[in-house]
Amino acid sequence: MSFPAGVTQLLIRAEKGDRAALDEMLPLVYGELRRLANFYLSKERPGHTLQPTALVHEAYMRLIDQQHVDWKNRAHFFGLAAEMMRRILTNHARDRAADKRGGKSERVSLSKVHASSEMKDIELIALDDALKQLSAMDPRKSRIVELKFFSGLTTEEIAEVLQISVATVKREWAVARAWLFRWVKGKE
Repeated sequence: MSFPAGVTQLLIRAEKGDRAALDEMLPLVYGELRRLANFYLSKERPGHTLQPTALVHEAYMRLIDQQHVDWKNRAHFFGLAAEMMRRILTNHARDRAADKRGGKSERVSLSKVHASSEMKDIELIALDDALKQLSAMDPRKSRIVELKFFSGLTTEEIAEVLQISVATVKREWAVARAWLFRWVKGKE
């Protein structure tokens, strides 16, 4: 993932109350946010009602509306953007399930939680529930799963976002993946 120069400086200005910095930042981050949105939506069902542009704009508006965010750097910004997009899509899926089936979401097997390319086998709501359980026990492992699985960040990028070593990311990803597999088996 290549980051535009100047984003970190704009985030620092925005944190100090310079709202114009956020307007300057959008053109610099739009391409990467669009890539994230395309990645997320490629894993969704065909005919999804959200389009990448709408997802980018909704996520960006929520990000810049955040209060009390200590923007560390551009990697932190994109990590939060990935989390925001996941929340938007999960909420959209929950709303759709509630409208379609009277609030009962259909569970699909998560037994293939091995790599982000297998996302099509996973039902978003069930994965969100699993991540909430994992987060209650170990927030960092949950965040690693979220960044790898949903935003497609590499191990090195996750290490940068979380400010931990690559070895720690690899170790915690393996443990989190094993936990998710056990959680899924308990739900089947």
